[in-house]
Amino acid sequence: MVEVLVKRLPHGAGLALPAYASAGAAGMDVLAAVDADVVLAPGARQAIPTGLTMALSDGYEMQVRARSGLALKEGLAVLNAPGTIDSDFRGEVKIILANLGEKPFTITRGMRIAQLVLAPVTRANWRETPDLPETVRGMGGFGSTGRS
Repeated sequence: MVEVLVKRLPHGAGLALPAYASAGAAGMDVLAAVDADVVLAPGARQAIPTGLTMALSDGYEMQVRARSGLALKEGLAVLNAPGTIDSDFRGEVKIILANLGEKPFTITRGMRIAQLVLAPVTRANWRETPDLPETVRGMGGFGSTGRS
């Protein structure tokens, strides 16, 4: 298990830290640290504070993902999903939510608004080359491998 250092900001007081909802869960639910209800109209988007800052170990990122129930039942999406919190970021974690549903959605204090997934980072070293190895697919683009 990897340790994540977390600092609670004043407006996050009294809220639980991100937590796994079950033994097999990959993501930890993170809560809204809003002082008053936030109503997202259909088509609206807003960065919702969590009241947390964190320090991740080098070689890791924290991914921000939607909660499937909110996505299916309410049309609530995490924009730029999965979002990435880099290991050197020390600002407040905010979740960019968008209401893709047909009715206003209210975010209340302590509501589980997203999932955080800790993931290892593999860094790339780019090497320019005049030719690439051939494959069966070749330059086939979107939809080139068919539907079934």
